[in-house]
Amino acid sequence: MRRLNTTAAAFQTEFAVLIDRDSPAQTEIDARVAEIIADVRRRGDEAVLEYTRELDRRPGVEFDALEIPQARMARARANLNTDDRQALEAAAERIAAFAESQKIAPVRYRDDDGNELGQIVRPIERAGVYAPGGKAAYPSSVLMNTVPAKVAGVSEVVLVSPAPEGGVNEWVLAAAAVAGVDRFFTIGGAQAVAALAYGTARIPEVDKIVGPGNAYVASAKRQVFGRVGIESVAGPSEVLIVADGTGNPEWAALDLFAQAEHDEMARAILVSPDADYLAAVDAAVERLIDEQPRAAIIRAALDQHGALILCVDLDEALGLVNAIAPEHLELAVDDPESLLDGIRHAGAIFMGHRTPEAFGDYCAGPNHVLPTGRTARFSSALGAYDFQKRISLVAASEAGARRLAPIAVRLAEGEGLYAHAASAAARAEEPDTD
Repeated sequence: MRRLNTTAAAFQTEFAVLIDRDSPAQTEIDARVAEIIADVRRRGDEAVLEYTRELDRRPGVEFDALEIPQARMARARANLNTDDRQALEAAAERIAAFAESQKIAPVRYRDDDGNELGQIVRPIERAGVYAPGGKAAYPSSVLMNTVPAKVAGVSEVVLVSPAPEGGVNEWVLAAAAVAGVDRFFTIGGAQAVAALAYGTARIPEVDKIVGPGNAYVASAKRQVFGRVGIESVAGPSEVLIVADGTGNPEWAALDLFAQAEHDEMARAILVSPDADYLAAVDAAVERLIDEQPRAAIIRAALDQHGALILCVDLDEALGLVNAIAPEHLELAVDDPESLLDGIRHAGAIFMGHRTPEAFGDYCAGPNHVLPTGRTARFSSALGAYDFQKRISLVAASEAGARRLAPIAVRLAEGEGLYAHAASAAARAEEPDTD
């Protein structure tokens, strides 16, 4: 792994390169995705089928085979061995319990003039969930995206997930049953996002699309936003570990591997003021990496997007945290609580030596769909609140109307909107009783 030192003259330049996530191919990706979206809008199911045959290497597949029946999902759940099924169900229960705590509450109150104000809360009606299915299958993503939607009261969840060469992962099918997926189509890529956003004859139009995917999926979500809601535009996954040198170097190496094995674009960084600890982690990485089944992917990710950074102290480390705004932040320190006040930007924080990011990926409870690519500066983890809408309520009393009307009139006239002013002023008049 590359080694950086914050006191080096070239550090800022090297650090900027490390955290830069702009892709030089983005323009070409966006253009190709725009073509696919336009084609799906124009030709619907026919276009979806053609792209699935070509891009997912499923020649000859017919549309009827793209939708998974409920009975097939239920069978996959039943056929899992007991320990695996119980693990899925336990994870779903923990995710649901945390999602329950996130639900937005309705608000109603009266002000001093008797006006009733507040908000009511309604779930969105239909959500689309994208679950990756390329280099790895992610039943955990099915749970993390679907369970909060169901907790929020979404009426119908439509899952899309690619099945390259027709292979459907049994864990994904079982997770769909556990989470309560209503419809499941084995399609992926930009064509799946377009189908969910605009609807086809056989794929229902949804109100919001959530879930991670590759660069084409991310581009498609960005391009259909406005037609539908999205939770975020996800980029490559990332972890930043802040270590004080008191932890086990092998644990840190394993945590870096856990992030890097997602794909070659994953980013795994460790920052510490302890040079000896960094050296020990580096040695552990080299000692343990070849034992990993996905060693080739891990090595590529660490070579291209990994780093061990020597900083002056933990205060400086927190400055790097806020500059990176990491998706996952591990505080591998003896006193993680003492660092919290200095952290402004992170998707999720894992506190202490015994809290690996992997717990958050699967079963801790908080969602693993998190802001990437420095978007934690302005966005948050997926939650039940992402599937709820707030609708404002205003009910003016007679006294309240007389108080509000002159304020509204002045502001409306200041904007040159005189019909607005007249509409407001009329409410301050005595009602005509004739």
